[in-house]
Amino acid sequence: MVDRIADPWGPRTPYGPGQEWPARVDTFLDGDLRAEDVDRWVQSASILHSNGDALDIAVRDGRIVGVRGRAVDRVNRGRVDPKDLYGWQANNSPDRLTRPLVREGGRLVETDWDTAMGRIVARSKELLEGPGGWGHFGFYTSGQLFLEEYYTLGVIGKAGLGTPHMDGNTRLCTATSAAALKATFGADGQPGSYADVDHCDAIAIWGHNVAETQTVLWMRMLDRRRGPNPPALLAVDPRSTAVTREADLHLPIRNGTNMALLNGLLREVIRHGWYDEAYVAAHTLGFDELCRTVDGYPPERVADICDIPAADVRRAAELLGGSQRLLSTVLQGFYQSNQATAASCQVNNLHLIRGMIGRPGAGIYQMNGQPTAQNTRETGADGDLPGLRNWDNPEHIAELARLWNVEPEIIPHWSPPTHAMQIFRYAEQGSIKLLWISATNPAVSLPDLSRIRRILRQPELFVVVQDLFLTETAEFADVVLPAATWGEKTGTFTNVDRTVHLSEKAVDPPGEARADLDIFLDYARRMDFRDRDGRPLVKWTTPEEAFEAWKECSRGRPCDYTGLTYDRLRGGSGIQWPCNDANPDGTERLYGDAVFPTDPEVCETYGQDMDTGAEFLADEYRAKQPGGRAFLHAVEYRPSPEVPDEEHPMLLTTGRTVYQFHTRTKTGRAPQLNSAAPDVWVELNPADAGRLGIAEGDLVGIASPRGAVQARARLSGIRPGVVFLPFHYGWFDQDPADRTPRAANELTITAWDPVSKQPLFKVAAVAVTRLADGGGVPAPAPTVGGSAPAGAGVPATVGGPAAEATSRTGRE
Repeated sequence: MVDRIADPWGPRTPYGPGQEWPARVDTFLDGDLRAEDVDRWVQSASILHSNGDALDIAVRDGRIVGVRGRAVDRVNRGRVDPKDLYGWQANNSPDRLTRPLVREGGRLVETDWDTAMGRIVARSKELLEGPGGWGHFGFYTSGQLFLEEYYTLGVIGKAGLGTPHMDGNTRLCTATSAAALKATFGADGQPGSYADVDHCDAIAIWGHNVAETQTVLWMRMLDRRRGPNPPALLAVDPRSTAVTREADLHLPIRNGTNMALLNGLLREVIRHGWYDEAYVAAHTLGFDELCRTVDGYPPERVADICDIPAADVRRAAELLGGSQRLLSTVLQGFYQSNQATAASCQVNNLHLIRGMIGRPGAGIYQMNGQPTAQNTRETGADGDLPGLRNWDNPEHIAELARLWNVEPEIIPHWSPPTHAMQIFRYAEQGSIKLLWISATNPAVSLPDLSRIRRILRQPELFVVVQDLFLTETAEFADVVLPAATWGEKTGTFTNVDRTVHLSEKAVDPPGEARADLDIFLDYARRMDFRDRDGRPLVKWTTPEEAFEAWKECSRGRPCDYTGLTYDRLRGGSGIQWPCNDANPDGTERLYGDAVFPTDPEVCETYGQDMDTGAEFLADEYRAKQPGGRAFLHAVEYRPSPEVPDEEHPMLLTTGRTVYQFHTRTKTGRAPQLNSAAPDVWVELNPADAGRLGIAEGDLVGIASPRGAVQARARLSGIRPGVVFLPFHYGWFDQDPADRTPRAANELTITAWDPVSKQPLFKVAAVAVTRLADGGGVPAPAPTVGGSAPAGAGVPATVGGPAAEATSRTGRE
């Protein structure tokens, strides 16, 4: 097999427009094992990115020993991301949690499940029976669990406890995707299909390092680019990446100026008549206001704001306006930046005014960052109502009340759901007193980490952590619950283009670890949640029963699953929703009929002001008479909330490497992946580095008003004045005596988009200084932006309270 560390995308299989993407089966087995040595192959899909690649798990002697891609699947045609090829080894890691832990005398000690769950239930009942009740509960979950687990958690939170304080780390990566889709089209759900790559004649990549975050999708794009009649490629990113180096046109705009760029591009498209006048008139609202707004953004003004040539703005507009089948993909460069939802909606606007939606090759991917992020949004585990229902629509609340057989008043709907940053603010203020964190690591992934550590350390906050390992966050917990993971349990999950996959249990979890579904069911049973007839509120006991219950919740909604079953998902390809009697084989593209779910009785939201996030009232929404038309949102550009100054003259942007996922809970324990990127680095433009006296491999200090980190320097093609740090690195594998701060989120700001509430990780102001030379060891060449610099373990010379957790945990 090709070395997938050196070549993350593997060999090319070129194909032309309208042709089927050729299959290529990627396989990796432990040691010297061969396919014939495998006892059995168990169906699954990827869990380390949002692409949804179908794969099979290799099992030998009751142990996972490898994976291979599924050639029959519509998503990947057998290809597997490097993280999935190697990341399964974390399942077998010797430091897996195998028994519950409880805090005794300031330390976490092993206990049994009855003791651990007893403490959680006792605290829960105490809070419920006291003043404030439901308001004291917060749930912060993940994009790593299965649909069945999210739905169960959603029912517990919304109909058992009645709390609106539910969200997850999907707020950090996918909230703007949902917000932009709802704002434009009336409901969540990607309009396009991955098969649009097979048909498009132009691809626009907006703030998305697809080569490293969704490598199989990038393989598909590369294969089209190497075949006959390749699509043109536009990339918008301040960094130099594999994507920007492949692009026909790269716009390295200044961080936080996405809105100005899109306004300028829309102006050019409209002024040159490159839009579909009939489509706009029949199927959209707001075109006149859009025209008035974007008219103030001629190429010269955009060039000044974005710091790119005006000629390149015109070239980009010509590429977009001249295409016949345009495909766009959007991710964190927009979602985690200034005016996130407004800018992402401008991409939707571009497709709507050109009529580029609902047909082969003309699609939008408002991407997700995590493998099961779509399910958190659909099932209500992130605060939204299950079935893409509208929290402000009384009939939607009544539907859920009838389904769950509870009083409507218990279901939170008196205000918008509480977003993640507000949940932690309530915990900081003391109103949330029990915080249940499942399958995520906010002590590394949330912004302004010194503040997050202070919150988690508060003695009056009862913290439950449900995870595979003793993460940085678990060290702050009062109770730690050992969870099973992918390959050790059964469930479904849904990818970016609405493809649902089944993941079967392949092996038993280690020790006493339990599936997340079983943990939630145990909590519901011990809490004795009941419906209004006195029967158990949660009536299922198995994953398949939970899936069947979810199907009823989705019936008639945009995300209708009623045509799916576990049996239908076994053996072949994943199937897209909506899947029902009308669409028994799933629906490849939405809105081919140009009818959008904006009707007031159907829509998922009544909308928000793009500048302030203020919720519109139902009567205001009805007065617009959307009638199945999409909304074109017009918004002026506004500067970022934090900009460089004399003390902090540079801009920080954060992101990922192809070799690691989130906070490395799994990938950091896979030898190949950890060896490829074992430690944090900082990317600088050579001109900035020269001015600061920094050479390749030097130890560098990066400081913001909130904290400081250290990293080895890598000189790259990033735009001048900008530095990049990967956000994956906490301290789980550091020497406890040397917890030099290296988490990028020591630096980032507590600010978020007003609509999606997604934190702004891309626009922090920082100062950069040289601390020590590289000792003659250069940082690896940035061929894919994924290798790590040399020199880990240098003693701290920049301040930062990375070891603060020891004061509560007693760990040394």
